[in-house]
Amino acid sequence: MASVTSLTASVHQRLADALSAALPEAGSADPLLRRSDRADFQANGILALAKKAKANPRELATQVVSAITAPDLIKDVEVSGPGFLNITVTDKAITENLAARYADTDRLGVPYAEHPGTTVIDYAQPNVAKEMHVGHLRNSVIGDSVVQILEFTGEKVVRRHHIGDWGTQFGMLVQYLIEHPDELGHEHTEGQQAGEEAMSSLNRVYKASKVLFDADEEFKTRARRRVVDLQAGDPETLAIWQRFVDESKVYFYSVFNKLDVEIADADIVGESGYNDMLAETCHMLEESGVAVRSNGALCVFFDDVKGPDGNPSPLIVQKSDGGFGYAATDLSAIRDRVFNLKADTLLYVVDARQSLHFKMVFETARRAGWLTENVKAVQLGFGTVLGKDGKPFKTREGETVRLIDLLDEAIDRASAIVREKAQDLSDEEIAERGAQVGIGAVKYADLSTSAVRDYKFDLDQMVSLNGDTSVYLQYAYARIQSILRKAGDVHPKAHPELELADAERALGLHLDQFAETVAEVAAEYAPHKLAAYLYQLASLYTTFYDKCPVLKADTPTQIENRLFLCDLTARTLHQGMALLGIRTPERL
Repeated sequence: MASVTSLTASVHQRLADALSAALPEAGSADPLLRRSDRADFQANGILALAKKAKANPRELATQVVSAITAPDLIKDVEVSGPGFLNITVTDKAITENLAARYADTDRLGVPYAEHPGTTVIDYAQPNVAKEMHVGHLRNSVIGDSVVQILEFTGEKVVRRHHIGDWGTQFGMLVQYLIEHPDELGHEHTEGQQAGEEAMSSLNRVYKASKVLFDADEEFKTRARRRVVDLQAGDPETLAIWQRFVDESKVYFYSVFNKLDVEIADADIVGESGYNDMLAETCHMLEESGVAVRSNGALCVFFDDVKGPDGNPSPLIVQKSDGGFGYAATDLSAIRDRVFNLKADTLLYVVDARQSLHFKMVFETARRAGWLTENVKAVQLGFGTVLGKDGKPFKTREGETVRLIDLLDEAIDRASAIVREKAQDLSDEEIAERGAQVGIGAVKYADLSTSAVRDYKFDLDQMVSLNGDTSVYLQYAYARIQSILRKAGDVHPKAHPELELADAERALGLHLDQFAETVAEVAAEYAPHKLAAYLYQLASLYTTFYDKCPVLKADTPTQIENRLFLCDLTARTLHQGMALLGIRTPERL
C-alpha cells in the first residue's frame, strides 16, 4: 500500500501554495509549520518573508489566509500576534487520515526511505571466556533497536558482532587446557542452564590458569610461547582456541536469548576474523604515507590529539615488537565492510569513552581513501549505567554486576507484579508475561534515555505501573485488547462524519505523527525519541479512556469510531514497541 500523507504534510503544502499566491516572489517558501497548544498547528514563516519583502507581516498573513482553499482539510485559520497563523484542521480530515493508516495493516502508513542504502552496524560485542556484565547491556539493547528501526524503513542492514576473541590471554588459556585437558566442558543441557554451565567452566579455567601464570615462571614462559603458536596458526593451538570460542558462544546465546536479542552465528565476526588483513592494512597505510614509523612502531599522527605532556599522541597501528593493536583490527574491519560488504554507512554502537579512539580510526581511514564522501562512519556512543547512588553500577562487594543476574532480578520483580494483577492467567502464562514485562522494563529504561547520557539503573522505578516505563505502555496495550474482546460482535470502524471530542482529537493528531517520528528516529539513530512518542501516545490514550466512554458511548457509530481509535492506538503501540525490541502481551 502507498504511504499515507500526514496531516502536517498536507497542511504544510496548502500553506506553501497560499504563500506563493500571496507573495509570488517568495517562490517555494517554507511556512515553518509546527504543532501548537494554541491550535492544532502554528505557522511562523510569514514574519521572515514579510521582512525580506519589506511588507507588513500581519497584512501578509491576512492575504495568505484568504488564499487558502482547503475546506475539507482546514477548519479555521486565525492570524495571531505580529503575523503567526494558528490553524485548526477538520475532524473529518483527522478521521479520514487515520482510516488510511488503519487500512495499511503492515506499516500503518509509514513509508520506506526514499534512498535506502547499506548500513553495517557493529554492536553486542562480548569477550570470549569472560562473563557479560552490565556494561554489555547498552550496546546490545541500543544496537538491536537501531537494527529494527533501520530495517523497517527499508535500509539493508548487515549486523556485525565484533567479539573479543583474540589476544595474549589466549596463550595462557590454551596452554593451561593442554596441560589440564578435562577442565573445559559442561553437561549436555540446553538454554540458560547450558549457558551458565559453560560460563562456570570458562571461569574455572580462567581463574586457575591465571593463578598458575602468576605463580609459575615456567608456565608463564610456555604460555607466552603458545601466543606465538596461536598467531602463527598452529593447528593444535587453533583447535583448542576454537573450543574456548564455541563454549563462550553457548553462554552468549543464553544471555542474548534472555535479553530477547536475536544473534546469528554468521554475524559474529570477532577480532580474529581480520587477522589475514592486518599486515596488508599496515603495508597500505605505510606505503601511502598515512602512517609513519616512530620508535619502531607504525603510527598515525594528528595535530589536534596531544598527550598529557603536550606531545602528539598517535594512533598506534603496529607496535615496535611487530604485534598489531586494536587500531589495525578496526581499520581492517573498515576495509572489509566498505569494499566487501559494500556499506555506505558504518555504525558503531560503542561506549562514548572510546570516542577518541574511533575519531582517530575514522580519520585514518579517510586519509587512506577507504572512507569517502559516499561512505560515512558514525560512532553511536553511549553513556554509563549508574547505580541508585549515581556512581558506576557495582555489587555491594564492589564487583561488576553480572548481566544475567540483573535480568533474572528484573524478571522476578515483574513476575510478582503480573501475579498480583493476574486474574485468569496460569503459572506458565505468568512466567511468560513476567519475562516480557521484566526484560521490556530493562530495555525501555535504557532506550528512553538519550544514548549518550548516563542513566540510573533503578528496578523499582523500571517495573512501576506509573510514569515513563514500558510497563505503563504494555498495560495500555493490554487494556485496549481487553476492550476489543469485550466489544464482541461490534467491530472498529472509522466514521469521518462524526464530531470528535477534544481527547479524541488530541489522540488522533498524535497517531498521525507516527510515520514522521519513525523517519526522524531512523535518520538520527535516536530510539529515545520513539520511546518518548510512545509514552505520550499511552498518556493521551489514558486521557481519552477517562473522558470518552468506548463501549458505553452515546450511539452505535460512536462506539465503532472509538473502537477504531482504540485499535489504531494498540497497533501503533505494538509496532513502536517492536521497533524498540519490546514485547506487548495481549493480557496482563
